[in-house]
Amino acid sequence: MPSNNISLALVGLPLLLNPVAVSAETASAKQLATTEIEVMVVTSSRQAQARVNLAESVAVLDEDTIKNVSPGHPAELLNRVSGVHVNDLGGEGHMTAIRQPITTGGVYLFLEDGLPTRPTGFFNHNGLYEIDIPNAGRVEVTKGPGSTLYGSDAIGCIFNILTPEPAPQFGGRLQAELGSDGWQRGLLSVSGPVADKHSAFWQLNSTKSDGAREQADYQRFSTNLRLDSELGEHTRLKTLLSFGKVDQSGTSGLSFEDYTQNPERNYYHGDMGARDVQALRLSAELRHQLSDNSELMLMPFFRDNRSDLMPSWMLSYDPVLQQTRFKSYGLLAQYSQQLNDRFNWTTGLDIDYTPANFTEQQISVSRDGDIYTDYALTGRTNYNYDAKQTVLSPYAQLQWFASEQLIISLGARYDYFSVDYTDLLPQDVPEQIGRNSWFRPDSQKISYRQLSPKAGIVWKFADNQQLYANRRHAFRVPSVGQVFRPGSSSDTTELEPVTAVNHELGWRGQFANPLFKRLQLDASIYDLAIKDDVVTYIDGNTRKVTNAGETNHRGIELMLQLVLNEQWQWQASGSYSRQKYEDFQYLYSCFPPACVPPVSETRNFAGFDVGKAPKQLWQSSLSYQPAQLAGLWLELEWQKVGRYFTDETNTNTYPGHDLWHLRARYQLTDNISLAARLMNISDKTYSTYTSNQVGSSAIDYRPGMPRSVFVSATVNF
Repeated sequence: MPSNNISLALVGLPLLLNPVAVSAETASAKQLATTEIEVMVVTSSRQAQARVNLAESVAVLDEDTIKNVSPGHPAELLNRVSGVHVNDLGGEGHMTAIRQPITTGGVYLFLEDGLPTRPTGFFNHNGLYEIDIPNAGRVEVTKGPGSTLYGSDAIGCIFNILTPEPAPQFGGRLQAELGSDGWQRGLLSVSGPVADKHSAFWQLNSTKSDGAREQADYQRFSTNLRLDSELGEHTRLKTLLSFGKVDQSGTSGLSFEDYTQNPERNYYHGDMGARDVQALRLSAELRHQLSDNSELMLMPFFRDNRSDLMPSWMLSYDPVLQQTRFKSYGLLAQYSQQLNDRFNWTTGLDIDYTPANFTEQQISVSRDGDIYTDYALTGRTNYNYDAKQTVLSPYAQLQWFASEQLIISLGARYDYFSVDYTDLLPQDVPEQIGRNSWFRPDSQKISYRQLSPKAGIVWKFADNQQLYANRRHAFRVPSVGQVFRPGSSSDTTELEPVTAVNHELGWRGQFANPLFKRLQLDASIYDLAIKDDVVTYIDGNTRKVTNAGETNHRGIELMLQLVLNEQWQWQASGSYSRQKYEDFQYLYSCFPPACVPPVSETRNFAGFDVGKAPKQLWQSSLSYQPAQLAGLWLELEWQKVGRYFTDETNTNTYPGHDLWHLRARYQLTDNISLAARLMNISDKTYSTYTSNQVGSSAIDYRPGMPRSVFVSATVNF
């Protein structure tokens, strides 16, 4: 889809909806539109700002939406946002595709109350399972780059999950839920004042499931404790302690035959492919009002993460056990000032020191046909290293209200990233045995430096309508594992940050007339260019990596919310994208019987579509609250994932799928409500992730959830 045609369509859309630029609205309709509660966003500046003043695409999922959806998996909530696709890999495992293909790459940033849940260099694509989303107060989704404020990894999107504020009166909520495949979940929250100047919010999530597939059980325990304190007339303190533990069995991809005829099958039994993750975070956000126009924010924080993992994708060729341990000590400091009626100024410094340890032990595996049944340690340790990383990142942002209609924003961040790496294995431990290699870099220090500027403009060309445009730079540093656990690749310590530049044009509008209560529309087009991506190539008999990949990601995202009346509401979102390799080398390996003799060479896929990148994503939900039966809420939801190529060669295609879901909630009494959700009404067999290795004809399917029923009772006290 040519970007200039998209631009013309987007700019013309407000005029098609309202040819006289809203001036012809009736007085009553304008009043309906302007009396809506203004949506506030904190992710963009670490301070509350009206969304209408922001030159970026931001979606907000409020507490009522979270409770109505009652997500058993993060995908059930987040996929309601235009252009967002989070898949379900079992338990709470997931990969994400937002202006990017479905990927495990570190191009997303996960925040809890504004604090990144992991330090730079330790991205995990399953990172959302370290946050308690069902108990969240709200979720803000900022699409596109956010490195100007948050640094590395914020290329495709930022997810900011915000905890609920403590209630002014003591109360609580208890939800018990049962469902298909042994699903059991208990959610508990208690909130209220604990002293004259202090109030607290405590919540608990305990979840168990046998899984929809064989031996795919999953357990979660998480808890949050938030304490809000008024330390003085101008000083507030928010202390947050979060802990989560996830114990998840491995789930395999399936062959086409098993996927279509026996999708419940799982090639990993027992502890094969399992993971055990613990994450603890402690932060104290202090905000002090220095004057009527200035504020100082200080947030010291601490993280303690433990991860034990048997990488399922390595079982067939290099089976191992991996242990990752890290602790973080840091500070987010920010000073903001309203210089006058026209200028807001923000400057800050982020500091993060993370000592980490990684250990990898080789294992041998036992199989019974296709089924992996057991493992044993071989006694070999492939890797054991310490990596102490330090990040120092000053930043500044300026917002200029040039007029009542025009807002200009500028910003920049400079990241200095240093890693002190120490190899703890004796020198006499060989790097290569048999067909596998475990190259180990020598102990050393490496560092990266990156500047991330941005510029944006908002034009409020009519009441309740805005056009905005931005240019934002972003980056991600190579992960610690990518650099210091190179496997059979060499030159990994020479890798540099991947860089990205995003151009975006968007429009927001809110309308009302006597036919409906409110119509809200959001649309954006973007062009995201990624350079210096990491590619792998063969030099003689050596496998090497370098920064040489270039990709381009273009698309349009649309969102509509229509409130017809007190009974009927319709929400829809969708996106269309075109993602291309501009210059991308990849190792092509093909073995008998497909290739005789076998082939192993470097190929360039320039001009091909990016693999695993759905061209279309659509979601729509219709909700109904009948006046004849007060307290009843019903919702029918449709989700569509479009077709995509399953690898870089564009040889094989997954056709996409459509799913239907039904939700119901009934307020039985003032304090008791009942709810149910029926997922995948038609019991459709579909794949949440379909892929194949380059050069291989064997396509791997990850079957999604079959028809499933969940029922719950909630007591408010």
